[in-house]
Amino acid sequence: MADVLVWVMQRRVVVLADRAERLRKELAGIDAEVARLEASEVVIGQFIEAERSGQADDRAVAEELERVTTAPGAGGMLLVPHREPGVDESALPADYQAIMKMVTAASEPVPAKDVSVQLGRGTQPGQVEPVRDKLRRLADRGWLHRTPAGRFTALPQPPV
Repeated sequence: MADVLVWVMQRRVVVLADRAERLRKELAGIDAEVARLEASEVVIGQFIEAERSGQADDRAVAEELERVTTAPGAGGMLLVPHREPGVDESALPADYQAIMKMVTAASEPVPAKDVSVQLGRGTQPGQVEPVRDKLRRLADRGWLHRTPAGRFTALPQPPV
Protein backbone atom coordinates (compact mmCIF):
# COMPACT_ATOMS: atom_id res chain seq x y z
CA MET A 1 0.00 0.00 0.00
CA ALA A 2 2.83 2.40 0.86
CA ASP A 3 4.47 1.67 -2.50
CA VAL A 4 1.34 2.73 -4.35
CA LEU A 5 1.12 5.93 -2.35
CA VAL A 6 4.79 6.73 -3.07
CA TRP A 7 4.23 6.02 -6.78
CA VAL A 8 1.18 8.31 -6.90
CA MET A 9 3.07 11.10 -5.15
CA GLN A 10 6.08 10.74 -7.47
CA ARG A 11 3.81 10.77 -10.51
CA ARG A 12 2.06 13.89 -9.26
CA VAL A 13 5.44 15.61 -8.75
CA VAL A 14 6.49 14.75 -12.32
CA VAL A 15 3.21 16.02 -13.78
CA LEU A 16 3.37 19.22 -11.75
CA ALA A 17 7.02 19.80 -12.66
CA ASP A 18 6.16 19.44 -16.36
CA ARG A 19 3.25 21.83 -16.00
CA ALA A 20 5.42 24.33 -14.12
CA GLU A 21 8.00 24.24 -16.94
CA ARG A 22 5.31 24.84 -19.58
CA LEU A 23 3.97 27.78 -17.57
CA ARG A 24 7.48 29.25 -17.21
CA LYS A 25 7.92 29.11 -20.99
CA GLU A 26 4.51 30.68 -21.54
CA LEU A 27 5.34 33.43 -19.06
CA ALA A 28 8.63 34.13 -20.83
CA GLY A 29 6.73 34.56 -24.09
CA ILE A 30 4.24 36.90 -22.44
CA ASP A 31 7.08 38.93 -20.90
CA ALA A 32 8.67 39.29 -24.35
CA GLU A 33 5.36 40.45 -25.81
CA VAL A 34 4.90 42.99 -23.01
CA ALA A 35 8.41 44.31 -23.68
CA ARG A 36 7.61 44.67 -27.40
CA LEU A 37 4.39 46.53 -26.59
CA GLU A 38 6.17 48.86 -24.17
CA ALA A 39 8.85 49.57 -26.77
CA SER A 40 6.14 50.25 -29.33
CA GLU A 41 4.53 52.69 -26.92
CA VAL A 42 7.82 54.57 -26.64
CA VAL A 43 8.25 54.73 -30.44
CA ILE A 44 4.68 55.90 -30.94
CA GLY A 45 5.14 58.52 -28.21
CA GLN A 46 8.30 59.75 -29.96
CA PHE A 47 6.43 59.93 -33.25
CA ILE A 48 3.58 61.92 -31.70
CA GLU A 49 6.08 64.32 -30.15
CA ALA A 50 7.94 64.70 -33.47
CA GLU A 51 4.65 65.25 -35.27
CA ARG A 52 3.67 68.00 -32.83
CA SER A 53 6.99 69.75 -33.42
CA GLY A 54 6.69 69.33 -37.19
CA GLN A 55 9.67 66.98 -37.47
CA ALA A 56 7.80 63.74 -38.14
CA ASP A 57 9.24 61.37 -40.69
CA ASP A 58 6.49 58.81 -41.23
CA ARG A 59 8.72 56.34 -43.04
CA ALA A 60 11.49 56.34 -40.41
CA VAL A 61 8.99 55.97 -37.58
CA ALA A 62 7.19 53.14 -39.38
CA GLU A 63 10.50 51.32 -39.92
CA GLU A 64 11.49 51.77 -36.26
CA LEU A 65 8.07 50.61 -35.07
CA GLU A 66 8.28 47.52 -37.28
CA ARG A 67 11.80 46.74 -36.01
CA VAL A 68 10.72 47.08 -32.39
CA THR A 69 7.51 45.07 -32.69
CA THR A 70 8.78 42.20 -34.82
CA ALA A 71 12.19 41.46 -33.33
CA PRO A 72 12.42 39.03 -30.41
CA GLY A 73 12.81 40.65 -27.01
CA ALA A 74 11.64 44.03 -28.27
CA GLY A 75 14.42 44.26 -30.80
CA GLY A 76 17.06 43.88 -28.13
CA MET A 77 15.85 47.13 -26.58
CA LEU A 78 15.44 47.37 -22.83
CA LEU A 79 12.72 49.85 -22.04
CA VAL A 80 14.02 50.09 -18.48
CA PRO A 81 17.82 49.92 -18.54
CA HIS A 82 19.83 48.40 -15.73
CA ARG A 83 20.98 51.05 -13.27
CA GLU A 84 24.67 51.72 -13.64
CA PRO A 85 27.02 54.49 -12.54
CA GLY A 86 26.49 57.58 -14.67
CA VAL A 87 22.95 56.56 -15.72
CA ASP A 88 20.29 58.72 -14.12
CA GLU A 89 16.50 58.66 -14.13
CA SER A 90 16.35 60.60 -17.39
CA ALA A 91 17.25 57.30 -19.13
CA LEU A 92 13.85 55.95 -18.08
CA PRO A 93 10.58 56.45 -19.99
CA ALA A 94 8.38 59.25 -18.65
CA ASP A 95 5.92 56.97 -16.80
CA TYR A 96 8.80 55.22 -15.02
CA GLN A 97 10.32 58.62 -14.14
CA ALA A 98 7.00 59.64 -12.57
CA ILE A 99 6.98 56.44 -10.51
CA MET A 100 10.57 57.02 -9.42
CA LYS A 101 9.73 60.57 -8.26
CA MET A 102 6.80 59.30 -6.18
CA VAL A 103 8.80 56.54 -4.52
CA THR A 104 11.81 58.82 -3.93
CA ALA A 105 9.60 61.50 -2.36
CA ALA A 106 8.00 59.02 0.05
CA SER A 107 9.31 58.95 3.59
CA GLU A 108 8.65 55.21 3.96
CA PRO A 109 8.27 52.20 1.65
CA VAL A 110 5.19 52.53 -0.56
CA PRO A 111 2.84 49.82 -1.83
CA ALA A 112 1.90 49.62 -5.50
CA LYS A 113 -1.67 50.58 -4.65
CA ASP A 114 -0.56 53.99 -3.30
CA VAL A 115 1.56 54.66 -6.39
CA SER A 116 -1.38 53.70 -8.61
CA VAL A 117 -3.63 56.15 -6.78
CA GLN A 118 -1.03 58.93 -7.06
CA LEU A 119 -0.81 58.27 -10.81
CA GLY A 120 -4.59 58.68 -10.99
CA ARG A 121 -5.21 55.08 -12.02
CA GLY A 122 -7.28 53.80 -9.09
CA THR A 123 -7.28 50.86 -6.71
CA GLN A 124 -8.87 48.07 -8.76
CA PRO A 125 -6.58 45.10 -9.52
CA GLY A 126 -6.61 45.92 -13.24
CA GLN A 127 -5.36 49.40 -12.40
CA VAL A 128 -2.81 48.45 -9.74
CA GLU A 129 -1.17 45.41 -11.38
CA PRO A 130 0.39 47.30 -14.32
CA VAL A 131 1.89 49.75 -11.81
CA ARG A 132 3.12 46.85 -9.67
CA ASP A 133 4.76 45.34 -12.76
CA LYS A 134 6.57 48.60 -13.46
CA LEU A 135 7.70 48.86 -9.84
CA ARG A 136 9.00 45.28 -9.98
CA ARG A 137 10.81 45.99 -13.24
CA LEU A 138 12.46 49.03 -11.65
CA ALA A 139 13.47 46.91 -8.66
CA ASP A 140 14.77 44.07 -10.85
CA ARG A 141 16.94 46.52 -12.79
CA GLY A 142 18.39 48.15 -9.66
CA TRP A 143 16.43 51.41 -9.56
CA LEU A 144 14.29 50.56 -6.52
CA HIS A 145 14.40 48.20 -3.57
CA ARG A 146 11.51 45.81 -2.95
CA THR A 147 10.90 44.99 0.70
CA PRO A 148 9.82 41.51 1.82
CA ALA A 149 6.34 42.98 2.37
CA GLY A 150 6.14 43.95 -1.33
CA ARG A 151 6.62 47.67 -0.81
CA PHE A 152 9.13 49.79 -2.68
CA THR A 153 11.81 52.27 -1.62
CA ALA A 154 14.37 54.34 -3.49
CA LEU A 155 18.00 53.32 -3.61
CA PRO A 156 20.86 55.80 -3.30
CA GLN A 157 22.42 56.95 -6.56
CA PRO A 158 25.42 54.74 -7.45
CA PRO A 159 28.80 56.47 -7.52
CA VAL A 160 30.00 57.73 -10.89
